[in-house]
Amino acid sequence: MATVNKSIEVDVPVSVAYNQWTQFETFPEFMNGVESVEQIDETALHFSTNVGGVKREYNAQIVEQVPDSLVSWASVDGPRNGGTVSFEPLDGGRTRVNVEIIWEPETLTEKAGSALGVDGMRVGADLDKFKKFIEVQGRETGAWRGTVSGGDVEDTGVEGNHVQGVDGDFGPSGVPTAIGMPSTDPDLAAPAAEDGFVDPARPHDL
Repeated sequence: MATVNKSIEVDVPVSVAYNQWTQFETFPEFMNGVESVEQIDETALHFSTNVGGVKREYNAQIVEQVPDSLVSWASVDGPRNGGTVSFEPLDGGRTRVNVEIIWEPETLTEKAGSALGVDGMRVGADLDKFKKFIEVQGRETGAWRGTVSGGDVEDTGVEGNHVQGVDGDFGPSGVPTAIGMPSTDPDLAAPAAEDGFVDPARPHDL
Protein backbone atom coordinates (compact mmCIF):
# COMPACT_ATOMS: atom_id res chain seq x y z
CA MET A 1 0.00 0.00 0.00
CA ALA A 2 1.15 3.54 -0.71
CA THR A 3 0.52 6.52 1.58
CA VAL A 4 0.59 10.23 0.81
CA ASN A 5 0.52 13.04 3.39
CA LYS A 6 0.26 16.68 2.29
CA SER A 7 -0.81 19.95 3.91
CA ILE A 8 -1.50 23.49 2.75
CA GLU A 9 -2.55 26.75 4.40
CA VAL A 10 -5.41 28.70 2.84
CA ASP A 11 -6.50 32.29 3.49
CA VAL A 12 -10.11 31.51 4.41
CA PRO A 13 -11.79 30.56 7.72
CA VAL A 14 -12.05 26.88 8.60
CA SER A 15 -15.80 26.77 7.96
CA VAL A 16 -15.31 28.06 4.40
CA ALA A 17 -12.55 25.54 3.60
CA TYR A 18 -14.53 22.66 5.12
CA ASN A 19 -17.81 23.64 3.46
CA GLN A 20 -16.16 23.67 0.03
CA TRP A 21 -14.83 20.14 0.55
CA THR A 22 -18.39 18.91 1.16
CA GLN A 23 -19.22 19.99 -2.40
CA PHE A 24 -17.89 16.85 -4.05
CA GLU A 25 -19.22 17.65 -7.51
CA THR A 26 -16.90 20.69 -7.76
CA PHE A 27 -13.79 18.51 -7.42
CA PRO A 28 -13.10 18.41 -11.19
CA GLU A 29 -12.52 22.18 -10.99
CA PHE A 30 -9.33 21.72 -8.96
CA MET A 31 -8.42 18.02 -9.18
CA ASN A 32 -6.50 16.71 -12.15
CA GLY A 33 -7.88 13.52 -13.67
CA VAL A 34 -11.29 13.73 -12.04
CA GLU A 35 -13.85 14.07 -14.82
CA SER A 36 -16.97 13.97 -12.65
CA VAL A 37 -18.27 13.08 -9.21
CA GLU A 38 -21.89 12.20 -8.61
CA GLN A 39 -23.28 12.32 -5.10
CA ILE A 40 -25.79 9.47 -4.94
CA ASP A 41 -26.89 10.23 -1.38
CA GLU A 42 -25.41 11.76 1.79
CA THR A 43 -22.64 9.14 1.98
CA ALA A 44 -22.38 7.49 -1.46
CA LEU A 45 -20.27 8.92 -4.31
CA HIS A 46 -19.56 7.81 -7.89
CA PHE A 47 -16.27 8.85 -9.50
CA SER A 48 -15.30 9.04 -13.18
CA THR A 49 -11.57 9.57 -13.68
CA ASN A 50 -9.11 9.78 -16.55
CA VAL A 51 -5.38 9.80 -15.92
CA GLY A 52 -2.89 9.34 -18.72
CA GLY A 53 -5.70 8.14 -20.98
CA VAL A 54 -6.77 5.43 -18.53
CA LYS A 55 -10.45 5.85 -17.67
CA ARG A 56 -12.00 4.38 -14.57
CA GLU A 57 -15.28 4.56 -12.70
CA TYR A 58 -15.84 3.48 -9.11
CA ASN A 59 -17.92 4.09 -6.02
CA ALA A 60 -16.79 5.47 -2.66
CA GLN A 61 -18.41 5.78 0.75
CA ILE A 62 -18.11 8.61 3.27
CA VAL A 63 -17.38 6.77 6.53
CA GLU A 64 -16.86 9.74 8.83
CA GLN A 65 -17.67 13.44 8.54
CA VAL A 66 -17.49 16.06 11.28
CA PRO A 67 -18.27 19.72 10.45
CA ASP A 68 -15.17 21.97 10.39
CA SER A 69 -13.02 18.99 11.38
CA LEU A 70 -12.71 16.14 8.87
CA VAL A 71 -14.08 14.07 6.01
CA SER A 72 -13.01 10.40 5.66
CA TRP A 73 -13.88 7.99 2.87
CA ALA A 74 -13.03 4.62 1.35
CA SER A 75 -13.63 3.08 -2.07
CA VAL A 76 -16.10 0.22 -2.23
CA ASP A 77 -15.09 -1.07 -5.66
CA GLY A 78 -12.52 -0.34 -8.36
CA PRO A 79 -9.11 1.05 -7.33
CA ARG A 80 -8.62 0.48 -3.62
CA ASN A 81 -8.09 3.80 -1.91
CA GLY A 82 -9.32 5.93 0.94
CA GLY A 83 -8.36 8.93 2.96
CA THR A 84 -9.04 11.74 5.36
CA VAL A 85 -9.05 15.49 4.83
CA SER A 86 -8.81 17.36 8.14
CA PHE A 87 -9.06 21.08 8.88
CA GLU A 88 -7.20 23.15 11.49
CA PRO A 89 -8.14 26.78 12.26
CA LEU A 90 -5.15 29.14 12.33
CA ASP A 91 -4.67 32.73 13.44
CA GLY A 92 -5.93 35.47 11.17
CA GLY A 93 -8.84 33.50 9.77
CA ARG A 94 -6.57 31.03 7.97
CA THR A 95 -6.92 27.25 7.78
CA ARG A 96 -4.50 24.37 7.45
CA VAL A 97 -5.88 21.59 5.23
CA ASN A 98 -4.27 18.20 5.86
CA VAL A 99 -4.67 15.32 3.42
CA GLU A 100 -3.76 11.71 4.10
CA ILE A 101 -4.36 9.12 1.38
CA ILE A 102 -3.73 5.41 1.28
CA TRP A 103 -4.04 3.51 -1.97
CA GLU A 104 -2.88 0.40 -3.78
CA PRO A 105 -0.94 0.88 -7.04
CA GLU A 106 -2.08 -1.74 -9.53
CA THR A 107 -0.02 -1.44 -12.71
CA LEU A 108 3.74 -1.35 -13.11
CA THR A 109 3.48 2.31 -14.15
CA GLU A 110 1.53 3.16 -10.99
CA LYS A 111 4.00 1.28 -8.80
CA ALA A 112 6.94 3.03 -10.42
CA GLY A 113 5.23 6.40 -10.09
CA SER A 114 4.53 5.78 -6.42
CA ALA A 115 8.15 4.84 -5.81
CA LEU A 116 9.27 8.07 -7.49
CA GLY A 117 6.84 10.20 -5.49
CA VAL A 118 4.60 11.09 -8.45
CA ASP A 119 1.43 10.49 -6.42
CA GLY A 120 2.61 12.92 -3.74
CA MET A 121 3.32 15.58 -6.38
CA ARG A 122 -0.18 15.14 -7.80
CA VAL A 123 -1.81 15.56 -4.40
CA GLY A 124 0.32 18.63 -3.74
CA ALA A 125 -0.65 20.12 -7.12
CA ASP A 126 -4.34 19.53 -6.38
CA LEU A 127 -4.02 21.27 -3.01
CA ASP A 128 -2.36 24.25 -4.71
CA LYS A 129 -5.31 24.45 -7.10
CA PHE A 130 -7.76 24.19 -4.21
CA LYS A 131 -5.98 27.08 -2.49
CA LYS A 132 -6.30 29.29 -5.58
CA PHE A 133 -9.90 28.18 -6.13
CA ILE A 134 -11.16 29.02 -2.64
CA GLU A 135 -9.06 32.17 -2.14
CA VAL A 136 -10.20 33.71 -5.43
CA GLN A 137 -13.82 33.05 -4.51
CA GLY A 138 -13.39 34.01 -0.87
CA ARG A 139 -16.40 31.89 0.04
CA GLU A 140 -17.73 28.39 -0.44
CA THR A 141 -19.96 27.43 -3.39
CA GLY A 142 -22.22 25.45 -1.04
CA ALA A 143 -22.25 23.51 2.21
CA TRP A 144 -23.55 20.43 3.95
CA ARG A 145 -23.20 20.59 7.74
CA GLY A 146 -24.25 17.05 8.51
CA THR A 147 -22.39 14.49 10.63
CA VAL A 148 -21.55 10.96 9.49
CA SER A 149 -20.28 8.19 11.77
CA GLY A 150 -19.59 4.63 10.70
CA GLY A 151 -21.10 5.40 7.30
CA ASP A 152 -24.43 6.46 8.82
CA VAL A 153 -25.81 10.01 8.85
CA GLU A 154 -26.27 10.99 12.50
CA ASP A 155 -27.24 14.63 11.90
CA THR A 156 -28.27 16.29 8.64
CA GLY A 157 -26.99 19.65 9.90
CA VAL A 158 -28.76 22.96 10.28
CA GLU A 159 -28.24 23.89 6.63
CA GLY A 160 -30.17 20.90 5.30
CA ASN A 161 -29.19 19.73 1.84
CA HIS A 162 -25.93 20.12 -0.06
CA VAL A 163 -25.86 23.09 -2.39
CA GLN A 164 -24.13 20.39 -4.27
CA GLY A 165 -20.79 20.16 -5.76
CA VAL A 166 -18.58 17.10 -5.66
CA ASP A 167 -16.48 16.10 -2.73
CA GLY A 168 -13.51 13.83 -2.59
CA ASP A 169 -11.07 12.85 -5.28
CA PHE A 170 -9.62 9.47 -5.86
CA GLY A 171 -7.07 9.66 -8.60
CA PRO A 172 -7.67 8.10 -11.97
CA SER A 173 -5.75 4.95 -12.65
CA GLY A 174 -5.89 4.49 -8.92
CA VAL A 175 -3.54 7.42 -8.40
CA PRO A 176 -4.84 9.60 -5.58
CA THR A 177 -5.42 13.29 -5.76
CA ALA A 178 -6.23 15.54 -2.84
CA ILE A 179 -8.27 13.35 -0.56
CA GLY A 180 -7.47 11.10 2.37
CA MET A 181 -7.33 7.87 4.27
CA PRO A 182 -10.15 5.77 5.75
CA SER A 183 -11.00 6.31 9.41
CA THR A 184 -8.43 4.73 11.69
CA ASP A 185 -11.16 3.73 14.16
CA PRO A 186 -12.40 0.25 13.16
CA ASP A 187 -15.67 0.92 14.95
CA LEU A 188 -16.40 3.72 12.48
CA ALA A 189 -15.84 1.64 9.38
CA ALA A 190 -18.08 -0.69 7.42
CA PRO A 191 -17.19 -4.42 7.32
CA ALA A 192 -13.80 -4.47 5.68
CA ALA A 193 -10.94 -6.62 4.62
CA GLU A 194 -8.01 -7.09 7.00
CA ASP A 195 -6.18 -4.10 5.51
CA GLY A 196 -9.03 -1.81 6.50
CA PHE A 197 -10.59 -1.29 3.08
CA VAL A 198 -14.19 -2.09 2.35
CA ASP A 199 -14.55 -5.50 0.73
CA PRO A 200 -17.30 -5.17 -1.91
CA ALA A 201 -17.75 -8.95 -1.87
CA ARG A 202 -19.07 -8.79 1.69
CA PRO A 203 -22.53 -7.43 2.43
CA HIS A 204 -22.65 -4.27 4.51
CA ASP A 205 -25.05 -1.48 5.30
CA LEU A 206 -23.15 1.77 5.25
